[in-house]
Amino acid sequence: RRAPLVLASALAYASVSQLLQMDLSEFRKPPGGQKDRDRVGQNEKQLYRLVLDAGDLARSFFTQLWNVCSQWQKQVPSAASTPQRQWLVSVHAIRNTRRKMEDRHVSMPAFNQLFGLSDPVDRAYFAVFDGHGGVDAAKFAATHVHANAARQPGLTLDPAGALREAFRLTDEMFLRKAKRERLQSGTTGVCALIAGSTLYIAWLGDSQVILVQQGEVVKLMEPHRPERQDERERIEALGGFVSHMDCWRVNGTLAVSRAIDLGDVFQKPYVSGEADTTSRELTGSEDYLLLACDGFFDFVPPQEVTGLVQSHLAWHQGCGLRVAEELVAAARERGSRDNITVLVVFLRDPQDLLEDGLREVRDSPSDLLEPETSTAQRS
Repeated sequence: RRAPLVLASALAYASVSQLLQMDLSEFRKPPGGQKDRDRVGQNEKQLYRLVLDAGDLARSFFTQLWNVCSQWQKQVPSAASTPQRQWLVSVHAIRNTRRKMEDRHVSMPAFNQLFGLSDPVDRAYFAVFDGHGGVDAAKFAATHVHANAARQPGLTLDPAGALREAFRLTDEMFLRKAKRERLQSGTTGVCALIAGSTLYIAWLGDSQVILVQQGEVVKLMEPHRPERQDERERIEALGGFVSHMDCWRVNGTLAVSRAIDLGDVFQKPYVSGEADTTSRELTGSEDYLLLACDGFFDFVPPQEVTGLVQSHLAWHQGCGLRVAEELVAAARERGSRDNITVLVVFLRDPQDLLEDGLREVRDSPSDLLEPETSTAQRS
């Protein structure tokens, strides 16, 4: 657990690679009993043959990990000691007043090492998933979306397409799991893949990501909500409807129009599992990325984020490690009762961002400051 991130990721990849060379049939897990076998159909019985016992598999994995560590004590492969870009990430998540914490997040700066990618393009992956109706779908997406993306043959040539396909596969996989285990949960999600100098975004639902560049918010995406004209038209064309019941909802139930499947097949295809994607070239002038769930963005507009971050950096002398905690507190103080998750990825040194902000204040025309001064004097 205390190993450097690159080394830990390389160890995990080497151990999994050895495990996958074994015959895994001994870990297959049959249906729990005759009742389960009678309940599933023939196609679902085929799915059970692919289910492995997690406990036995984990024990076998740790045996492989021990073997790899023993080998690497003599000679650590060069790939496990290759320097990589250092990322400063601040993340904070709270249950808030909800009964359960249904959010999940992923911070994976050592993406290449974890999946054994040896090309010269450095990659980092970050994601936030906002579950509803239970945490199962959010946990599943946080485990599988990046793994499905890494396995796509087109990851190197079409990263946006790989992310889109990863969401589709994860939705399909969770639908099978939900049927098998009678789950009734779903999740929205947003993920960011930085590959070299390009940022790729993929999302389902109303979790969002914003980019801040030279102190200005750059809008990257439009959340999937039923009141969006194109989403309403898509739902109605499929035979569904959008109605207002304290907020706009699909078929009077769900407040988002796209999500990893609920486990309720009657929500498909109105609630789509097809992600949208976008990309943007990074020039080096970008300040940071912020990924968050609706528990944050419903109470803190994107245009107010920069002021909150700058104030935090000024108060903490350019240290950004706890800025996500400050942003979560701001959303809660403004009335958010939902789960709140905020993940900030700094693309520049926070100390530089603080100095830029102070420089702008010093360079501001004095006449722009006079009204504020006179108001203070009057008060």
